[in-house]
Amino acid sequence: MEKSKKDNKTKSTKPAGRSSQKKKEIWQLRLYVAGNTPKSVAALANLRRYCEQYLLGRYEIEIIDLLVQPQLAAGDQILAIPTLVRKVPVPVRKIIGDLSNEEKVLVGLDIRLVKK
Repeated sequence: MEKSKKDNKTKSTKPAGRSSQKKKEIWQLRLYVAGNTPKSVAALANLRRYCEQYLLGRYEIEIIDLLVQPQLAAGDQILAIPTLVRKVPVPVRKIIGDLSNEEKVLVGLDIRLVKK
């Protein structure tokens, strides 16, 4: 996370193969951080790991550093950091913290595991 950048966007690669219309929906996730703190770094690493594991090819991560753009906190009513906001699919959901508890993050984001 660099303070000089307004925000970062991470797009996953799209895997080949068939999928239903619902599976093609791109998850839009916004992570609010304040600089390069240990909690912010951990939250981003955990989020990327979960996305690669459970949403491969179907997610975008936008990172907003509130030290650079503090005015953006008002739009999503951010009161604590780091905070993850799931914009799409609706409804909007928020998770506060470093996202280290995988089970709570998956429940909070409403990610359902598919049994094979």
